[in-house]
Amino acid sequence: MNIKLPLLGGLTVNEFLRDYWQKKPLLIRQAVPGFKGLLDPQQLIDLACVADVQARLVTYQRKQWKLRHEPFEPSDFEGLSKKGKWSVLVQGVNHFLPTGAELAKQFNFIPHARFDDLMVSYAPKGGGVGPHFDHYDVFLLQGLGHRRWQISTQKDRTLVEGAPLRLLKDFKVEQEWVLEAGDMLYLPPQCGHNGIAEDDCMTYSIGFRTPWYQELAEQFLVYLQDRIEIEGIYADPGLKAQKHPAEISADMLQQVGRAIRKVKWDDEDIANFLGCYLSEPKPHIFFDAPARSLTEERFGQSLQKHGVMLDLKTQMLCHDNTIFINGDAHQVGMGCYRILRELADARSLPASRKFTREATDLLYQWYLDGYLTPRAK
Repeated sequence: MNIKLPLLGGLTVNEFLRDYWQKKPLLIRQAVPGFKGLLDPQQLIDLACVADVQARLVTYQRKQWKLRHEPFEPSDFEGLSKKGKWSVLVQGVNHFLPTGAELAKQFNFIPHARFDDLMVSYAPKGGGVGPHFDHYDVFLLQGLGHRRWQISTQKDRTLVEGAPLRLLKDFKVEQEWVLEAGDMLYLPPQCGHNGIAEDDCMTYSIGFRTPWYQELAEQFLVYLQDRIEIEGIYADPGLKAQKHPAEISADMLQQVGRAIRKVKWDDEDIANFLGCYLSEPKPHIFFDAPARSLTEERFGQSLQKHGVMLDLKTQMLCHDNTIFINGDAHQVGMGCYRILRELADARSLPASRKFTREATDLLYQWYLDGYLTPRAK
């Protein structure tokens, strides 16, 4: 954490987290030297047309913004430049492109619990999505071409009424840079920004989510409803006649209140909820079981010889002897926990190491579920 990183402009991780993370923007020239991108524009458009891929098409024509979501056909992108400015954005590229997952790994100095995805956007000259702000941290890495970034830390976040995007009504540019291939801009949440393509341009956005407390509270209550058990039923053998039968009585309120106050939770419940919630795949993500699965014995042999790697779409977290994978929790012994924590950290396990029986059994089950696969020979 005290090694100076080119990715952070010569800062150490600790310096970056102390001085910039969630605080202020940081421009880093040649954060990834030699980086030209992982896809060309046509490959990104092809990916946007794949089923189960989340993508958006933003157009600006006749002074009007329009937004379309997937599904797309290749014909949807034909002739757009003749009609106006446009941009295509594809979410979760790390779920479909191994090199995208490897790029995301470079940002492992931020906890996996905060990682959202790698989004890639393409725009021809003049294209963009307009001045806006986001509620998450993002590293904007330039690939193909050049993009002009205008940023503002303004407090006025009034939005354009009726626009299909969250566009800032009165965007006041405070700083401005043109980024070329390998340059990167870090932006904290709620920092206004406007990216404009100077030529055919592709940007790689490594995003880190910041869940709303309201969202977490609502989902925690959903989590609790399957785990609470309050015995008894409502009873009122001492019921008395009321002057107003429509009025809820004080006795009913007190009895029901006593029952509801029996709902309890502790830090372990919160940790288990967070692990399950944050590792839960997005609704459009599905896993495919192996077409011809190995027997448990053959899988064990492959594990020893080659190791395993997580499927690109798998989310894996851990806490206090509990492993969370794709929304499920598994409490394990310490030996197994150490092995699976290594898998969660690195997203792969090397060969030639000792696996406990407990770890092998879990890994085999996850292999059958499509959550991981043996490493290539």
